[in-house]
Parts: sequence; C-alpha cells; structure tokens
Amino acid sequence: MFAVIKTGGKQYRVAANDEFKVELLEGEEGAQVEFTNVLMVSNGAEVTIGAPEVDGATVVAEIIKQGRGRKIIAFKKRRRQNSRRKRGHRQFETTVRITDILTGGAKPAKKAAAKKPAAKKEADAPAKAAAPKAEAKKTESAPAAAAPLFTAPKGDKDKLTDIKGIGPVAEGQLNEQGITTFAQIAKLTKAEIATVDENMPFSAEQITDWQAQAKELIKK
Repeated sequence: MFAVIKTGGKQYRVAANDEFKVELLEGEEGAQVEFTNVLMVSNGAEVTIGAPEVDGATVVAEIIKQGRGRKIIAFKKRRRQNSRRKRGHRQFETTVRITDILTGGAKPAKKAAAKKPAAKKEADAPAKAAAPKAEAKKTESAPAAAAPLFTAPKGDKDKLTDIKGIGPVAEGQLNEQGITTFAQIAKLTKAEIATVDENMPFSAEQITDWQAQAKELIKK
C-alpha cells in the first residue's frame, strides 16, 4: 500500500516505514505529524485518485530529525564590470518516517507526541508557580547568549568593501561577527574559515579569495 502526498509545494510517493526529507515541519524529534493533503492512495489493485485530495485519507509520520540541507552556492558575475557576488544558503528540512496510511476517515492510534510535554506543564503548574517567571528570564537572556563568532580588535575598522566581493551588506554581517579589519581576514585559520562557512552565507572558497586580497591591501 502506498500514497502520494503533497507538502512544502512538492509531491512524494510514500509507503509504511519510508524515511525521507521534506521542507521544515514544526515539532520536536519523536513527535507525530499528519499529512492530510493526500492526492492518491493505492491498496493493491484498488486505486483512489483525489479531486484534488482523497476524502478521509491521512498519512501519519514521525519526526526523526530536524536539520539543514547541504549548502547551495549562488554565484553572479558581470563581465567587464569588475563585479561578482557569491552567496551560500542552507535550507531547513525535516526527516520523517511514515508510520501509517489511513483511509475512510480513520484516525491515528495515538496523539501527537508534541502535545505530551504541554500536558505535563499544565499538571505541574500549581506546584511550580514560579516557573513562568524563570522561563521568562531565560527568554530575555537568550539574545545575549548569541555572542559574535570572533572578538573584534580595538581601534578603527578597515573599509572591508575595498575587497572585491564584499559589499555593504556583507561588510555589515562580518562586522556583526567581530571581523572588522583586513588583518583579521588575512590571518583566518582553516578551522576559522570552516566556522564562517558553517554559520554565515559565505563559502570557504570565497573567504580564501578575500584572504589573498586582504594580504595585498595590508602591504599597501
């Protein structure tokens, strides 16, 4: 038995125990999700095609992992204009495992796992009246925990836009992460380049090119 579902603007042919990646879904690992946008269900010789969806059909899945896909590089160059632009993007995605294909309006055997923690919190609310305040404090302090990747040196900042490939937006992003001078870029280690590649929209190849230009600017 298999079904065709639609999620994240894409269609997937799924069967029980299939594992695959879809566009980001809300929920924690282990939570149960339901796909109600079922376009077709096949059970042996019996095939039901929706118009556009199959009435009463539901595909149940379990969230295995929340993560991000491989980096995709977007490169743009203008001939004879001394202009080029390179950016990276990593799409958020969810890995799911199909647990059941239901028809005829049948409901899954268990409720979504994501609802269980909420029920526990409600039950423990009278015993822990101060918990909301503590959580509020944690939420308020969360932004402070997001420290820059690097420590900016003292003194004036260099005009990083003098490096070909770094525009005003990229310069602002680098400054926010503590990179403010040519010397910093020139002295980045392989491990630090990997850190930038992982956490910022710049590739390792792009940063290596900036290093070569930064070294020449320092000599001037």
